[in-house]
Amino acid sequence: MQPDLLLEIGVEEVPARLAPQLLSELKRRAAEQLDQARLDYQGIQVYGAPRRLALLVTGLAQEQREAVEEVKGPPKKAAFGPDGEPTKAALGFARSQGVEVKDLVVKELPGGSYVFARKVFAGQRTMSILPQLLGELILSLNVAHPMRWGDHDLKFIRPIRWLVALYGEDVIPVTLNGLCASNQSYGHRVLHPGPVTITLPRLYVEEMRKAGVVVDPDERRQLIWDQVEELARDHGGRVEPDQDLLEEVNFLAEHPSAFVGSFDEEFLSLPPEVLTTPMRDHQRYFPIWRQDGAGLLPLFVAVRDGGRDFMEVVRQGNEKVLRARLADARFFYQEDLASPLGSRVEDLKGVVFQEGLGNMYQKTLRLGQLVLYLGRILEASAKDVAVAERAAYLAKADLLTQMVYEFPELQGIMGDYYARAAGESPAVGTAIREHLLPRSAEDALPATWPGAILSLVDKIDSLVGFLALGLSPSGSQDPYALRRQGLGVCRILVARDLHLSLSDLIQEAYDLYAGVAFKLDRQQAVGEVMGFLQQRLEGMMEGQGIRYDLVNAVMAAGCDDVAAAWDRAQALASFRGDPRFGALLTAYTRAANLATHARHDHVRPELLVEPVEQRLWEQFQAIRSQADSKLRQRDYLGFFIAMSGLKEAIDAFFDGVLVMAEDESIRANRLALLRRIAGYIGQVADLSQVVVA
Repeated sequence: MQPDLLLEIGVEEVPARLAPQLLSELKRRAAEQLDQARLDYQGIQVYGAPRRLALLVTGLAQEQREAVEEVKGPPKKAAFGPDGEPTKAALGFARSQGVEVKDLVVKELPGGSYVFARKVFAGQRTMSILPQLLGELILSLNVAHPMRWGDHDLKFIRPIRWLVALYGEDVIPVTLNGLCASNQSYGHRVLHPGPVTITLPRLYVEEMRKAGVVVDPDERRQLIWDQVEELARDHGGRVEPDQDLLEEVNFLAEHPSAFVGSFDEEFLSLPPEVLTTPMRDHQRYFPIWRQDGAGLLPLFVAVRDGGRDFMEVVRQGNEKVLRARLADARFFYQEDLASPLGSRVEDLKGVVFQEGLGNMYQKTLRLGQLVLYLGRILEASAKDVAVAERAAYLAKADLLTQMVYEFPELQGIMGDYYARAAGESPAVGTAIREHLLPRSAEDALPATWPGAILSLVDKIDSLVGFLALGLSPSGSQDPYALRRQGLGVCRILVARDLHLSLSDLIQEAYDLYAGVAFKLDRQQAVGEVMGFLQQRLEGMMEGQGIRYDLVNAVMAAGCDDVAAAWDRAQALASFRGDPRFGALLTAYTRAANLATHARHDHVRPELLVEPVEQRLWEQFQAIRSQADSKLRQRDYLGFFIAMSGLKEAIDAFFDGVLVMAEDESIRANRLALLRRIAGYIGQVADLSQVVVA
């Protein structure tokens, strides 16, 4: 039985939002380094809690695998004479590779027979490799915002306080900046503050459990959720699934103990988002909702890191903190209601949208004009356009409220409440609420027409302004959330099947930035924004499982109409599995290869002298009438099926005529015919991009 390996990195509290990423990185890099070290193992598991990151490798081989390297040498005829004796070339090659001549082997290659030096490297003992390997593994972890502590140069997510490194029963002598690994970990800070001796790697989870630490994040997550649900149920309510909150709480506690707290019922008169935001985003509490869905109960579930001693004191402390936050929120809400939302719009002149792009009032005016433009293009009803235009005027006004200043995540939501309180229609309020949707890649889209229109123009206005100003995201940095906004544009257009010219919309938005000193001119800005949105659309397609080559084929035909490009990709992916796909691909490829020599696609029927070329022209005309109908209906699958019917005529054409005929006019006409066919198919997808498996 092969021993197990345990590495535990003991640290000060790791930021909860970064812990899952760190554990994933630890597992991935450990697998890479073990493979590079030629060390076989049965499995890798990672564990983690706020004060530790741990790696357990089961069944780790006690020796490296043997390695064999073959180095190509001179040709056989140069290495050995007619009598089979080695020449100076063979002797020199063997000497240079550090092997005996008898160890040279001959191999047959496409270019002839060659001599190879075969070198065998024996595996080393695993225990001799692990100290360096584990040290490098820790240093290789890519952490965001690393810290440096003491007089050391070492940087890590938080200061490292201890290391546990065991291979079977043996301590691995890992040293890191003067810190030596041992078999001693530390238990829960309160429940078991002293050292804990780990006797064997496979006993790590249980020995830490006895010391008050649940190190398995999956077990801990389930433990938290079971407690939260049970407590909510016992108090006549329910909690809504919230994976983000649950994951954050999971890495805030090594020994989670949930409890119920309460707040004054009078706070229930506030909008529910005003209650849940401080609970969830600020205090990491789980709000408890009524079982019938009719609002919140004056209760919450919080999770303590520790046992149940003095729980009443902990509960009172948490309630006190929440009470103060809710009292502030109530004050903000009442103060905000004193001034109608519309009265704040003029004050947006004092709110900077972005340096170089003016203020929020100017953006508000642009949104109103873009709403009118988009409403006309999409032929929206006058009622919906009027709602969207009014909502555009009010949408940014809640930035000036105290509530949004204190809780920025409530922008748009509070605008909805304040608009309704000021007498605006519910439709206007909903459009204000929806104009920031989607707030993430998985978030819901606007459900109403005015909300969708306003959301689109708000995002396009921002994308055009920032990108034309040269503020493109770089690498992982996207401080203005432009990628999210670009994805939102594509998602809305696709989900609502909105067909419009994106480049025209971008130009309209660019022109509305009158007087702004952009770095990009109008045409450059259109290209920049189109390219940016194309990347988002490609990501959406590949996220749906569409092969990259099919995505490339569709994008080569253009994506000015995003919804149409999406439909074309779906159709091509569907047709990829159809037996007729091969016929279409062959027909297109044969036509497109020679079409590159054509100077134009103007076909003169009187110059089609051979029956096969006449038949190809006639059949193309006939099929095209069907295909045109499919295009008008945006039935792209029907289009592909129709065009696949050209294969036989194209095959007969190539078998029956010499395209590059001596007669220049006939040659040009045949090339024009091929270019016409390839161009017609290529308006839907450039099939030359398709990779034939």
